[in-house]
Amino acid sequence: MNEVLHALLLTLLAGAATGLGGLLIIPGKKLSSNFLAGALGLSAGVMIFISLAELYPEAQYAISNAVYSGINGKALVLVSFFAGMGLIFMIDFLIPEYENPHEASGLSLDSRTAATEMISVSEKKSGHQALKKLGIMSALAIAIHNFPEGMATFVSALSGSQMGAGITFAVAIHNIPEGIAVAIPIYYATKSKGKAVMYATLSGLTEPAGAALCYAVTAIFGVEISGEGAAFPLILAAVAGIMIYISLDELLPTAEKYGKHHVAIAGVVAGMAVMGVSLILM
Repeated sequence: MNEVLHALLLTLLAGAATGLGGLLIIPGKKLSSNFLAGALGLSAGVMIFISLAELYPEAQYAISNAVYSGINGKALVLVSFFAGMGLIFMIDFLIPEYENPHEASGLSLDSRTAATEMISVSEKKSGHQALKKLGIMSALAIAIHNFPEGMATFVSALSGSQMGAGITFAVAIHNIPEGIAVAIPIYYATKSKGKAVMYATLSGLTEPAGAALCYAVTAIFGVEISGEGAAFPLILAAVAGIMIYISLDELLPTAEKYGKHHVAIAGVVAGMAVMGVSLILM
């Protein structure tokens, strides 16, 4: 039970980072684009390295000790890996492009400029109403995305302390610009920083909700989500797929839009190196 509570706490911390993004919307100030690009690259590096160096190999090893061993078991792990990717892809496909912050053409880190750009992205209604609707729809879109991310963070935390810490850090970093995307239009529509931070924070709380739902469903149906149960390697592989897709579809493109190409790549390499060293030392 202590392991479950620890995993839920890590997921809560990762989700709460959207609120931190909301706190960063300071009118008239501009965040460092290269810093954020490097941080997003770092997050992608951590996710990719853990997924390919730890989660997927562990899933392949675990399946050999489960019911489905041999070539059939490895095939199931491979299918689960791409099923995880497919889950996030379907979420992106179902959310309209102009309401999906992951499909946006880019968000300026200058809050005033971003607010002006968002009016043109939103439907052609009165400015404040358009911004408020865009902020709310962005919050809903991010909340939907954060459900499977919360499940992935939760399962990773149950798999091991270093993996849990690494994924929590990576997800938290990538949640910060999502909080900014929600908070900016809400702030300029309502003139209330409190409401902006509230909406940004609420959009991230679906991550611990997703983790709690994952635990509840598996407990009800008696599915073992840690250890050597038959479902464990398949869940691990799906989590790896989710993390890879998030890195390739969200983190790296966003990092490229915010800063210089080589800054983002340097972040990726640094994230891989830090995670690789930590896995050796821990």
